[in-house]
Amino acid sequence: MTTYSAVRTTGIYCRPGCGAKPLAENVETFELPAAAEAAGYRACLRCRPYRVAGTVADEAPELVCRAVQLIITGVLDDADEAALAARLGLSARHLRRMFNDHLGVTPDQFARSRRAHFARRLLDDSELTIADIAFASGFGSLRQFNRAMREIFRSTPRELRERRRRTDRLTADGGLVLRMPYTPPYDWPAMLAFLEARAIPGVESVIDGVYRRTIALDGDPGLLELAAGGPDHLILRAHLPYWEGVIHVVERAGTLVGLETEPVLATAQLTGDPTIGPLIKARPGIRVPGAWAPFEIAAASVVRDLLSSGHRQSLAQLVEAVGTPVAGLGYGLTHAFPSAETVARQYDQPGRVGETLRALANEVAVGNIKLDGGEPLETLVPALTRIDGISATAAHHIALRLGARDAFPGEPTTDSEAWRPWRALAYLHLLQ
Repeated sequence: MTTYSAVRTTGIYCRPGCGAKPLAENVETFELPAAAEAAGYRACLRCRPYRVAGTVADEAPELVCRAVQLIITGVLDDADEAALAARLGLSARHLRRMFNDHLGVTPDQFARSRRAHFARRLLDDSELTIADIAFASGFGSLRQFNRAMREIFRSTPRELRERRRRTDRLTADGGLVLRMPYTPPYDWPAMLAFLEARAIPGVESVIDGVYRRTIALDGDPGLLELAAGGPDHLILRAHLPYWEGVIHVVERAGTLVGLETEPVLATAQLTGDPTIGPLIKARPGIRVPGAWAPFEIAAASVVRDLLSSGHRQSLAQLVEAVGTPVAGLGYGLTHAFPSAETVARQYDQPGRVGETLRALANEVAVGNIKLDGGEPLETLVPALTRIDGISATAAHHIALRLGARDAFPGEPTTDSEAWRPWRALAYLHLLQ
């Protein structure tokens, strides 16, 4: 986990490795840039802390992590803290207290800092106009954007762009190219192998070390490409129909490949286990993958569970039957995955797989099952298994990809009980 050092005498906070040498008595530390900013510090112009992964450590309670996932999907773009708290079954006051206790910020401050840091990366990496960057980063207006950047970085967006370094700009041969920072160790080959083994035909592909997938934004198609970058980042290339709200596209892509949460405490506790410990030492950079589209993950998990063989063909048939055609992408990508509403209305395949998928799609479409990451494991799994054809194994697969850190799709054993509450990470190590 990255720890940020803030110097009281200068009002500046830095990331580890910065050349500044302040007196120890003048330094206080923060786990998140947002917390340092909420305390009145501004980002260092030399070490540029916005360019490293500002992830939430798994030491935070699971409820806080679920709230963070909801913020990443944009719940605070059109709602307030009270709505976020209500989704989690809390009062707004209690949610703010939990965020302050464990992250050092309120939910609004957390979201605002993420928007500003994302905008700062776009100013460095891309050639998007300042107006495009404001709306791509989730700000409601240019005035709001300018105010936030001045408060956090003590400069206007135009001044910040003029300061970018010659090596910052990423050459874009089509699409928007961005660095996706992470804190090492991070095992991209293992993540790539996991995604390749579960790639949905027509929707996802892995070719020559690059993960590609189709997406749909308000019904318009797009393409994402993720590949290795440097020792502390991946490279994302996004081909999108518009730039508004790109921050949520990038953050969802980060969630998909496990960049949003570092398993600091989980790794520390599992390292001493006789079964999982040696696996962690052999592959310390394993992360738990997330989901780009929750219903897509749910449908694919159910089909794989029902069909030990032939599941790829069944998923391909689903995509071809009711997915949204996307022409001209190449790499075997032909469709965007259908929504729950589309599958509930239009998918008419007979047999158990078709019946189960339609039942799942209907429950999701009408809101009886919520796949937004806000449900606790003990609520989500029973809701899923009430549907005929969805096993506990499939339900745990779904929960794992939605961020439930104690989800365990394997057979429960005495050993696996010892891995609580980190069974999701343990399961990923067992797969290697």
